[in-house]
Amino acid sequence: MFDVLNDLDWIGILAGFLAFTLLGGAWFAGIFPAAYHRSLGRDPGARPDPTPLFFAGPPLTCLVITITTAILMAALKIDTYGDALLLGLITGVGYLTANTVNIAINPNFPRPLLYAAISGGYNIVGSLIVSAVLVTL
Repeated sequence: MFDVLNDLDWIGILAGFLAFTLLGGAWFAGIFPAAYHRSLGRDPGARPDPTPLFFAGPPLTCLVITITTAILMAALKIDTYGDALLLGLITGVGYLTANTVNIAINPNFPRPLLYAAISGGYNIVGSLIVSAVLVTL
């Protein structure tokens, strides 16, 4: 079932990865920056430290998620938009957002539900976009 690495569309993976990464920048820096900072207990105008991990970490996780989604789509033989979006919703809600909520409910997050809503929403939208891009290309 998982002998699908030769079936992966690396152009689709690259496109999905770029879309997911760009969504992250827009989501956290353009659409919800003040609310995201509030969820972390920071000043709404705070700027993150420009460390290598800050710049490399999110794209690397987007790449892993995109490759994993491509593997699942190939193994499950998903080739329609409806099935792709259903997989995106299932993985976005069932894995990515559920894990985000689990991380957020520890005592280090001053507003865990706000954090979970913002980051979980990003994960759901991103998962849907990745799945749609992968089935398109």
